[in-house]
Amino acid sequence: MTRFLLLLRHRARRDVLQLALWILGTVALAAAAYTGVRETFGTEQDRTALLAAAIANPVILLFRGLPSGSEEGAFIAFLILPFLALLAAFMSSFLAVRHTRADEELDRAELVAATPAGRVVPLVATLTHGVLANAVLALLVSAALLMLGLGRGGSILAGAASGVTGIVFLGFALLAAQLVRTARAANAVAVWAILLSYLACGIGNALGTPRADLQEMESAPLAWFSPFGWAENTRPFDADDPRPLVLSALLASVCAAAAGLVQARRDLGGSLLPERLARSTATRALAGPWGLSWRLSRGAMLGWAVAGLLVGLLSTRLSDLISRIGDTIPSVEALLAALGTNGTLAQDTVTIFFTLTGVLAACAGVQTVVRARQEEVRGTAEPVRAAAVGPVRWLAGYLVIAGAAILATVGSAIGGAILGLASLEDPDWSLAEVALTAGLGQVAAAAVFGAAAAVVFVVAPRLSIAVGWTLIALATVVGLFGPLLGFPDAVVNLSPIAITPVVAGSDVDPRGLWWLVTAAVAGTALALALMRGRQLAPAE
Repeated sequence: MTRFLLLLRHRARRDVLQLALWILGTVALAAAAYTGVRETFGTEQDRTALLAAAIANPVILLFRGLPSGSEEGAFIAFLILPFLALLAAFMSSFLAVRHTRADEELDRAELVAATPAGRVVPLVATLTHGVLANAVLALLVSAALLMLGLGRGGSILAGAASGVTGIVFLGFALLAAQLVRTARAANAVAVWAILLSYLACGIGNALGTPRADLQEMESAPLAWFSPFGWAENTRPFDADDPRPLVLSALLASVCAAAAGLVQARRDLGGSLLPERLARSTATRALAGPWGLSWRLSRGAMLGWAVAGLLVGLLSTRLSDLISRIGDTIPSVEALLAALGTNGTLAQDTVTIFFTLTGVLAACAGVQTVVRARQEEVRGTAEPVRAAAVGPVRWLAGYLVIAGAAILATVGSAIGGAILGLASLEDPDWSLAEVALTAGLGQVAAAAVFGAAAAVVFVVAPRLSIAVGWTLIALATVVGLFGPLLGFPDAVVNLSPIAITPVVAGSDVDPRGLWWLVTAAVAGTALALALMRGRQLAPAE
C-alpha cells in the first residue's frame, strides 16, 4: 500500500501544472458556454430557430452534440458537452502514455520495476491517478454549472459524462501503450481512436431521426458505438438518463484489465505489435539534419494538414448557411459581428474559420519545434550533434520543417475552402480571396508561436514543451473567444491570431501583419544566435 501511495504521489507531483491547465481550461469552457448562450441565445425563440437550422443541416451535427430541446440547459449541453468530453479524453490519454510507455522509453520504468513496486503497481497507480483527475474534472464542471444557476441533475450528469468519457480513453491509452513500442506511436493510436470515435458519434447524430418539431434528434445506431455517443445520449437537462454511462464504465474496465494482463507478462521495452523493420541503410534524404527533422515530423504534419483541409472545407460550405441563419436570427448576426471584422456575414464566417486554422497551424509549428527537445531528452540528438552538425544547423532544421508544417496546414485549409466553393451550386468566388488573405495572415501568426517556442527551447529547455502549448492555449482563449467573453480590444489584440490581415468589404485591412512578421523574424534570429553557445541538456 505504501508503494502504491508513493507512486501515486509522485505522479500527482509531476502532473500538477499540466492537469491544472487541462481541468481549469475545461471548466472555463463550460462557464464560457453558459455566458455565451445567455448573451447570444437569450430567448427560447433564438434557440428554437438555431436548433431547427442545425437539425436541417447534418454538417453542423457532425461537430456538435445531440439536440435535446430548446431549454437553456439542454441547449448548452448540445453546444458544449462534446468538447468537454473531448478535452477530458485528450487529457487522460496523454496522462496514461506519459506514465507508462514514455517512462519505459526513458528507463524510469525499469528502475521502478527493480524495486518492491514490481511491474503492475505502477500501472495501477497511473490508472488511479487518471481516474482521480477525471473525477476532479467532473466535480468542477458540475459545480461550475450549478453555481451558474443550471439544474442540479443536469449539471451533475454533464460533469459525470465528461469525466467518464475521459476514463474510457484513459483505459484505452493504457492498452495502446502495451500494443506499440514507443510513446509517440501510443499517443498517435490514442489520438486517432479519439478522433474516429468523435467522428462516428457525429455521423451517427447526423444520420439520426429528428422529431417533428425539429427540436430533438434520436441518434442513429452508429452513435452507440462511440463513448461520445454514450455521453451525449445521457441528455443532460432533458432526460437526465445516466444509463449510457454504464457502457463507458464497462469499456474502461475491459481496457484497463487487458492492459494489466499484458503489462504483467511482457518484457520491459517489448510490445504486442512488432516494431516495423527499418532499412539497413539510410536514403540520401537522411544525410542531413533537415531530412531527419522531416522524417520525424512528417506523420504529425500530415495530421495537421488534414485538419486544416476539413476546416477550410467547412468555412465555405457553411458560410452560406450561417449567413442565412444570421439573416433570420439577430443574435447570430450579433455573434458573427462580434467575432468578425465588419465584412459581410459570409466573409466573417470564413475569417472565423481561418482563425481556427491559425490555431492548428501554430500547433503544427510548435509541435515540430518541441520535437527537438524530445530528441534531446531521449538522447537521440547526441549522435546527430556528434557528427558534423553544429547546434545552429541542427535547430535550423527543425525551424525549417516547422515552417513547412505551418504552410502545409494553412495551404490545405485554403485548398479546402476552394473545394468547398466548387461543390456549391452558385458559389461566391470572392470568398476565395477572403480565405487566401486570412490564411496567409495566419501563417505569420503561427510563425510567431514557432519562433517563441524556439527561443524558450534554447534558454529554458525544460520549460519549452509546457510554455509552447500554454502560449497557444492562452492565445486561443484571448484571440478566438475574447470578444465573446467581453475582453477589451487591447487584450484581444495581444493574441497573434487576432491581428492578422482580413478582407473587410472590398478592402484588405493589413492590421498587425508587419508586427507579426517582425516578431517571427526577430524571434527566429534570436533563437539561432543563442543556440550557438548552448550545450545539450538531455536530463529532465
